[in-house]
Amino acid sequence: MGEPLKIVVADDEVDMRDFYRSILSGLGHTVTAVASTGRELVEACAAEMPDLIVTDIRMPELDGLEALREITRLGRPVPAIVVSGFHDDEFIQRAQQECVLAYLVKPVRASDLEPAIKLARQRFREMQALQQQADDLRQALEDRKQIERAKGILMDRSGLSESDAFKRLQKLSNDRNQKLVEIARAIITAEEAFA
Repeated sequence: MGEPLKIVVADDEVDMRDFYRSILSGLGHTVTAVASTGRELVEACAAEMPDLIVTDIRMPELDGLEALREITRLGRPVPAIVVSGFHDDEFIQRAQQECVLAYLVKPVRASDLEPAIKLARQRFREMQALQQQADDLRQALEDRKQIERAKGILMDRSGLSESDAFKRLQKLSNDRNQKLVEIARAIITAEEAFA
C-alpha cells in the first residue's frame, strides 16, 4: 500500500469528491480537505499543507492548473495528480509546467489512482533530490568564490603565493575550529571595513 498521505482533493462535482474521499481512505490515506473550486483548493492547501493534491482541471473561480500555480507560489511545492474529463493537448501542455506528476482521464477507478499516487510521490522525491543537489552545487560555488576572494586578499596584503595563502586560510580554519568559508567571509568583511 505505501505510506499514508494527507491528501487534498478538488472537484466541482460532489459525486467525485465523495468518490475520492472513499477510495483514498480505502487506500489508507487521509483526505484532509475537499474543495469545489480552485480558490478553495488554494486555501485548503495553505491551511492543511498536504502531501499530495488530486484535482480536476475545470473548476469555477480558478481552474485546477491555475490553483496549482498559486499553491507553488506560496513556497511549498506539492505533488499533484490532475484528473480531467478531457484529453486535451492544451491541458497536458499546461500541466507539464506545473507540479503535475500524473494526468488521469475520467472516469477514474481506484486501480488508476493507486499507481498514479505511487508514481507521483516517487517522481516528486526525485525532483526534490535534484533540487537539493542543484542548491548544494550553487552554495559550493558561492563558497568557492568567497574562498578565492579571501585568498586574493591575503596574497595582496601579505605578498603570499596562492598556495601559501590557501594554507594560511586552512590554518586559521583549523585553529579557530571554523569552516573555511567562514574564515574567508571574515577576511572579506575586514578588507571591506578598511577599504
